[in-house]
Amino acid sequence: MTDTKIEITAELVRDLLRDQHPDLADRPVRLGARGWDNQLWRLGADLAVRLPWATRSADALLRKEYEWLPVLAPRLPLPVPVPQRLGEPSGRFPRPWIVTTWVPGVSGDRAPVTRAAEAADALAGFLTALHQPAPGNAPVGGYGRGKPLADRAEQFARQLASATERGLVTDPDAVRAVWDDAVAAPGWAGPPLWLHGDLHPANVLTLDGTFSGVVDFGDLCAGDPACDLAAPWLLLPDGAADRFHAAYQPAPDAATLRRARGWAVLQALSGILVGEAGIQGDPGGKPTWGPPAQAALRRLTATVR
Repeated sequence: MTDTKIEITAELVRDLLRDQHPDLADRPVRLGARGWDNQLWRLGADLAVRLPWATRSADALLRKEYEWLPVLAPRLPLPVPVPQRLGEPSGRFPRPWIVTTWVPGVSGDRAPVTRAAEAADALAGFLTALHQPAPGNAPVGGYGRGKPLADRAEQFARQLASATERGLVTDPDAVRAVWDDAVAAPGWAGPPLWLHGDLHPANVLTLDGTFSGVVDFGDLCAGDPACDLAAPWLLLPDGAADRFHAAYQPAPDAATLRRARGWAVLQALSGILVGEAGIQGDPGGKPTWGPPAQAALRRLTATVR
């Protein structure tokens, strides 16, 4: 998974700032997190530096965030990391990087929400504000995000088979029933809407039992909102999805909810496998991803059973 051979340290971050943004170079620097694509380094109390350290696609994702997030952020009711500066590739570090605002909180895979009603309303408000018609030059989603769910059929079959073989899914027929129903639902007939594209538990932040922010907009794109509307099953406690659907505007139709359940199953399977990889100590594995993904799959298949 790792693409760059350069070790990212606090000293390197300071040197990059001195070279390109010297007015920020005297701020304290400390590691914040190592994500799937990027490392996040705290820069003083209110800023952060994001540098790609894994996956070849990370460079383009950072540039996309730098271009579009300042446009979208003012209308969003939850804090997001707004890009402030762009760092260009150099002899010290051959990839682009950005300076963003810092969003306080703990990732949702480590601290799930517990105040269900408040969290459901907050998530609904965020997605209502985000899901507006996108301009013609909006980015296209990678890995089929925002596109017809059937395009991901091969991925679904592969992940379900892998999770079942490892004993991580005990009722594959119920999982397949949710997927088949989602794929059979009518497609999105509206205009392409702005989407976050990757609303899994590690990409939301929580404080005091509810959402405090949304991060990692690298998969920002335009398309079918069902991709994002998988979030209630992935992020909220049992029984809170109905409150979300009542608060989200305009109210999603039955076909959109069916497609959303399919996207949720797909993301839950991915989370289960990433979590198991973390338990086994495999590269790219994150053990904290497993429990919320298992909970989401249980919610999704309960009615099928």
